[in-house]
Amino acid sequence: MRRYRRSIWTNGSLSAVAALSCGFICTAAAAFLLSALLFYVMGDMKLVRGFAGTALGFGAYTGAYIYGKHRRRRGLFSGSLCGVIMYAVLSICGAVFTGVPSDIKKLLLLTLTGAAGGVAGVNSKRPKKLMDQ
Repeated sequence: MRRYRRSIWTNGSLSAVAALSCGFICTAAAAFLLSALLFYVMGDMKLVRGFAGTALGFGAYTGAYIYGKHRRRRGLFSGSLCGVIMYAVLSICGAVFTGVPSDIKKLLLLTLTGAAGGVAGVNSKRPKKLMDQ
């Protein structure tokens, strides 16, 4: 007889931490790749803010998409919440290291891309090995 094992995605806070970790990893990877593209290929450093915003948006979308895909409920709210939590973490880190918290435009960017990722994740195809309950 099989033993009942609860999935990580049944606990809301634990699944949010897992999805946000994936989001931060994707943000770091996108920032690394886009900065290499900007420095080596383009050679012009005027587009740094746009590329940084793109990396942040990609990370928020990816984290919220993973969260929405596995939780399968409340995609808009949970995606927005992922974006707000990412903003809070980035703002705290910015305040610690530079003394200035993040700008409000980052909150708007992360909230909107997180909401879009959450909605897309909920409406995507169901994962094959997702355990309910």
